Amino acid sequence: MRRTPSATIEGTGPGLATAPVQALNLTRSYGRRTVVANVSFSVRPGVVTGFLGPNGAGKSTTMRLLLGLEQPDSGHALINGRPYAALSRPLTEVGALLEARSFHKGRSARSHLLALAQAQGLPASRVEEVLTQVGLGAAGRRRAGGFSLGMAQRLGVASALLGDPAIVILDEPINGLDPEGVLWIRTLVKRLAAEGRTVLLSSHLMNEMAVTADHLLVIGAGRLLADCSTGEFIQRHTDAALYAATPEVARPALLEQAFLRLTASSAEYQAS
Repeated sequence: MRRTPSATIEGTGPGLATAPVQALNLTRSYGRRTVVANVSFSVRPGVVTGFLGPNGAGKSTTMRLLLGLEQPDSGHALINGRPYAALSRPLTEVGALLEARSFHKGRSARSHLLALAQAQGLPASRVEEVLTQVGLGAAGRRRAGGFSLGMAQRLGVASALLGDPAIVILDEPINGLDPEGVLWIRTLVKRLAAEGRTVLLSSHLMNEMAVTADHLLVIGAGRLLADCSTGEFIQRHTDAALYAATPEVARPALLEQAFLRLTASSAEYQAS
């Protein structure tokens, strides 16, 4: 049974019982510092779920807990009802991008992906398919260590998509991309969600998140502060008169204001 977290959480997120991605009362501390505090949420398929929080809020740690890269002090992180470590072929169930340059710098993009494919029993043909999908078809034989940050991000996305997973988790995939690349990521994640996949996406670009994410999880000081639709979140945390007077096409600009209002007291670094 899901316990009620000690922090008040806005919204009513999807039920935990059937969700492909579940965080159940996750807690993680480093020494005396609690980075993730009794966090529970679920991520459902068919929508893009945005994961927001100030620097130091616990977003990256939470994602690492979901992917088995760290172990919680208490609680559970489940992918399709099981811990990540229990997945026999994890890349075919969940693809993730947490670090843009998590590859051997001396290998080509193609060699990097081929090694991943072989380790997971995937056909070599998938390498060419994902390289083309992320726009690196012509750069596949280049040494990945010489890639720009934007190209490294594309290679990371290719790695995440290699096993054609039903779950995709991307941490700041827009970082380093030019406007064309930002539009490409936006189109990609929306298409993945439209195909019925489960998509969890973090970003610091509020305006972009407002037009990409259907649902938001907002974390501050390690606690979940909101779990609701993007539209509901914006409406709750902007002036009622301003919200009512703002044309629908301009409302994405209000997300930053809403985010700052909710997380102001939980930001780790604040200007005086």
